[in-house]
Formats: sequence, structure tokens, C-alpha cells
Amino acid sequence: MTPSDASGAASTGRWSSLERPPLSAAALERALVADGGLWSSVEVVAATGSTNTDLAARAGRLPEGAVLVAEEQTAGRGRLDRSWVAPPRSGLFFSVLLKPGGSVPQERWGWLTLLAGVAAASGLSRAAGVDTALKWPNDLLVTVNGEERKTGGILAERVGDGVVIGIGLNVTLTEDELPVPEAGSLILAKAAVTDREPLLKAVLRALEQWYGDWRAAGGDPAASGLQEAYAADCVTLGRHVRADLPGGRTLTGTAEAVDADGRLVIRTAEDEHEAVGAGDVVHLRSVR
Repeated sequence: MTPSDASGAASTGRWSSLERPPLSAAALERALVADGGLWSSVEVVAATGSTNTDLAARAGRLPEGAVLVAEEQTAGRGRLDRSWVAPPRSGLFFSVLLKPGGSVPQERWGWLTLLAGVAAASGLSRAAGVDTALKWPNDLLVTVNGEERKTGGILAERVGDGVVIGIGLNVTLTEDELPVPEAGSLILAKAAVTDREPLLKAVLRALEQWYGDWRAAGGDPAASGLQEAYAADCVTLGRHVRADLPGGRTLTGTAEAVDADGRLVIRTAEDEHEAVGAGDVVHLRSVR
């Protein structure tokens, strides 16, 4: 998904294409739902406002591992309530319900956004044959014509005793379909595979593996290997960045690490270190 102010664009018919076949819920369930596994159900809908909103509304009645996929989102949301739109069947727009329960302290649940990023990046790199990088805290980047471009985003929301994680990925958007020039897609990054079914299965399987390891470690990001994996994939580290923080404050410096709480540690020009837990981060230049 890509941010856009053109909220009505996704409802037009100009993106219809025989090269964008629909997903099969039955095939996905056969491949993903198994006794003892994480995924309990896979539902595919033709269109909805937001998979996160829909799944959150039903979270209390659903078991952990419910997956909701939409062929089109008409009111998809990113961080800071930004709108997200994309052509029907041009990407993967889905949400999952996780319930870490008593095995993971709630103060560690914030790692689930970063965990989803690691899983998405590893799943896509393996299944699509394209390098996928992470921009702290929740963006997925690919390289198009030598430039880093955002091809996806992640939104996690606490709901009762669980967390709903929404993931949006641009798969087959062409250059003229992108709402903003800095957006990207897997096809523009010359991915070897753009069939959405194997891509979705790869991401969900990677998510299941990482979530299982993290939960078995009591949510400890170091013991589960999550903190190290995120740092390895995060291209924000080593960059000169500007962080636009809640309340209007701006922090500029070098992004040096992701700490045990998932916060971005920035070293300022005064050689002071500040850990940022929320905000918009802009890559200014690399200092590696």
C-alpha cells in the first residue's frame, strides 16, 4: 500500500486486469491451517474499508491466528491515521490476530510491529527473489532504479487481550499507478515472483516461525534472535536521520541502534543519545 489523498481512486475500474487473479481462501487454508499451527482460519473478502478495523471488531469472538485478507481496501490506514489506497488485487492487504497472553509480558508486545517487519522482509526476499529492507519502525523498502522506495507498511493495534497486525504490500503496481513518486512495488523492483498466493503464504509462514520463537522466549527480543535480525535488515541504522516526534519536537542525528524496547537510539550532534519510541523518521543520508 502507499499513502495517498486520492481516497476514491481505488474504486475506479481502470486497474482491472486479467493478470491480477483473485486469491483463493480455500487454497490458502489448505496450505496454512494445520493442527498445532498458529493460523486458525483464512478469510478473503472482495473489498472492505480496513482489514484491521474489521478484524479488531471481531477479535473477542475469534481465536488467535485468524487471518483476514481483502482484495481491495477502500479506507486502509497507516500510522498517524494516514489513508492508504491501491488498485484491486494489485497487492496484499491483510490483518492477523495474535494473542500472546500470559507467556509474554505486555510491555514487550510493542515488538510485534518489528517482528512483523522481519517476517515480511524475510518471506518476501525468499519467495519473490527481491531484497526487502526495513525502515524503522514499520516500513518495507525495495530498490527501484537505484532508489529506495516504500513498498509496504505495517500497523499494529492493541485490541482487548490481543493485537491486530495489518500488513499492506504493493505487488504489481506499475509506475503510472503509483500515487506518489517515492512509492514502489515488487514488480518495479524486478521481483522474480509476483503471484500473490505464494507471497502471502511465505510471509505468513515466516510470521508464524518468528512469533513462535519470540513467544517461546517470553518475548525477549535478544534471546529469540529478533533484535539481531531486525538490526541486520534495518537500513535506518547508520543513517543521518530526522525524527519528527509527538508534540512537534524534532530530533536530528545518527541512528545507531534499536534497543531492547524496540526504540530507535539516535546520537545527536552534541554526542548525546536519545531513544525514540514513536514518530516519523526521515532518512537524510548514510554515514556508514
